[in-house]
Amino acid sequence: MASRSGCHGPAGFARSLPERGLLLLVVLVLLEGSVLPLGAASSPDTSHREKPDGHSVAAEPHNITKKPFPVLSIDYTHIQTPFEISLWVLLASLMKLGFHLIPRLSGIVPESCLLIVVGLLVGGLIRLAGEKVPPVLDSRLFFLCLLPPIILDAGYFLPIRPFMENMGTILMFAVVGTLWNAFFVGGLLYAVCQIQPDNPSILHQLELLPCLLFGSIISAVDPVAVLAVFEEIHINELLHILVFGESLLNDAVTVVLYHLFEEFAGAGTVTVLDGFLGVISFLVVSLGGVLVGAIYGILAAFTSRFTSHTRVIEPLFVFVYSYMAYLSAEMFHLSGIMALIACGAVMRPYVEANISHKSHTTIKYFLKMWSSVSETLIFIFLGVATVDGPHSWNWTFVSVTVILCLVARVIGVVGLTYIINKFRIVKLTTKDQFIVAYGGLRGAIAFSLCYLLDKDHFPLRELFLTAIITVIFFTVFVQGMTIKPLVELLAVKKKQEAKRSINEEIHTQFLDHLLTGIEDICGHYGHHHWKDKLNRFNKKYVKKCLIAGERSKEPQLIAFYHKMEMKQAIELVESGGGVKLPSAMPSTVSMQNIQPKKPPPAKPVERALPQLPKGREEEIRKILRSNLQRTRQRLRSYNRHTLVADPYEDGFSDLLLKKQRMIEMDSALRLSRSTNLVSSVDPQAYSVKPAADNVPTIQVDLASPQSPDSVNLLDEFRRPGGADDARDQQKLMRCLSDPGPSADEEEDEPFLP
Repeated sequence: MASRSGCHGPAGFARSLPERGLLLLVVLVLLEGSVLPLGAASSPDTSHREKPDGHSVAAEPHNITKKPFPVLSIDYTHIQTPFEISLWVLLASLMKLGFHLIPRLSGIVPESCLLIVVGLLVGGLIRLAGEKVPPVLDSRLFFLCLLPPIILDAGYFLPIRPFMENMGTILMFAVVGTLWNAFFVGGLLYAVCQIQPDNPSILHQLELLPCLLFGSIISAVDPVAVLAVFEEIHINELLHILVFGESLLNDAVTVVLYHLFEEFAGAGTVTVLDGFLGVISFLVVSLGGVLVGAIYGILAAFTSRFTSHTRVIEPLFVFVYSYMAYLSAEMFHLSGIMALIACGAVMRPYVEANISHKSHTTIKYFLKMWSSVSETLIFIFLGVATVDGPHSWNWTFVSVTVILCLVARVIGVVGLTYIINKFRIVKLTTKDQFIVAYGGLRGAIAFSLCYLLDKDHFPLRELFLTAIITVIFFTVFVQGMTIKPLVELLAVKKKQEAKRSINEEIHTQFLDHLLTGIEDICGHYGHHHWKDKLNRFNKKYVKKCLIAGERSKEPQLIAFYHKMEMKQAIELVESGGGVKLPSAMPSTVSMQNIQPKKPPPAKPVERALPQLPKGREEEIRKILRSNLQRTRQRLRSYNRHTLVADPYEDGFSDLLLKKQRMIEMDSALRLSRSTNLVSSVDPQAYSVKPAADNVPTIQVDLASPQSPDSVNLLDEFRRPGGADDARDQQKLMRCLSDPGPSADEEEDEPFLP
């Protein structure tokens, strides 16, 4: 009885919690007007008072007056910061929810545009209420809190294969394209500002270095804006990885140019040595950021190897190590964005092999949620910061900035694509170039970098901020709203949502091995060769250190099959089809991979072929390996671009003509076998220099065509000449029958005669 009452009491209390909570809320609202004055009227705490040096002393006893004890009091300043942060996050989530509840609106206006409008309305309401607009888009808040989740989500789920296959194109757009945009915009903007010197204006105060600094800030493509727009139009994977990869990798160029021009803007001059140091700084910033991210990624993977007994903290290591990589890179003024990208890309394959499926789901949805909220807050804060100001409007400067950004982007993309297409197998079409140029959106990174400028050293900082906000609004609203109709109008290929299958994975790996073998045969070491070397090193050394258990020895195809099997089983359970599998399923779900059990010992099966001893197998492998390696060393590397003209080309043509005539003679001999005729052949028909005193006779033995008495037709080409003729004959034999390199031939002898 006691146990029942104990169980019933908490249950009844839990059921009455909503009613009690609602009643308490009503009581608080009703008593607000009466209780607050009571708390406010209560005497302040005068039991302690401070001396001028900061030490508190006890108050005099006769000053203490007894007041009624306050029933309820409010201390908003105590919780102001976390409460306002919660309100902003709640506002961002509600706006995102409401945006997706109106499908017609989402088909016309991009989400980023709507969020900026919401920020403008919120900032306007704060201004109308007579309150000061808070500096929500502070650079410290943006770079340390809002930007890392978005970059980590992009780096952790980055499609590695298309990213690496298009690395050259991405680097051209990110490095050369950003440099072109910065100097083109900054240089022409300075030239425009120097027009009409007779009419002095505020623009004449601008010097060349501040203009180049402004050009470096406004030239970089923003990854947040690109993600927000390109994920809505569902563009194909190639264009998405080109534009988004450019927005990620141009961070190093922007950081170096920003610090370089900011440092020397006060000095007024930049020497050749400064430019050389800037190039070195770019390499240090970019490669240093990648190295820092890779180190933290390896540490995260190694730590996840030992979390099999504490699964609950597995996602924490992914988040903490990634954030530490970003902070460490920022501490040394390296590229934090590239550090996050490298950290996420390095750790993912090893971490997913060690953690549980629940931890993988937690990481996936937490990253998506975190990055989505940060992206929403960034666009809302852009609208609020626009209302906050202060602004300095100049029609000439702002309009010229917008026009130059568009012109520089178009010229840069077209010019670089003309060069890139000379080296690409899959060329970038005119439509692709248009989407890449039109998708160069600017965002909050440019605003935050300009916000960091010191007003004492840059008196026109407010003019820069106004121009940057105008460019951001133009790219997000005009280009962001029109890019989707333009994609439909131009019939640009969309992204195809197709699930990967075992068949596709098998063919992909087969083609990789085939192309690697072709490169090895040709002696040309391309990216397939080095990719295969890296995979072998990863399998032989890295996996054994970073992956626990037998998963480190598991082939890639088997691991992919287990992943597909797990995903199929989960979809089957969620759909309620646990009794019978649909016929469309490609393979039967094996629950043993979900709950692995030790398989029973397999019965010995007789092999069809006799089993060789291990020593014999190793000997065969050694023979094959040494012979193949010798063949590869003896053959020269060649391709159609490096072939040179043969000085004996005419003589070689004569040899080919002899071969053709020999074939014709062989056909004639086969016809003569049916008539048992013995024919004599004129050697002048088969020799360039006929010899009248040496006329060979061909004897045909029908009973034994391979008799030693029969004459080889190649003997017709033998001429007295000593060692040179024997060498030519050997070359001709190799050319006609291609038996492979001879053991008597020198190592550096060319393959063709």
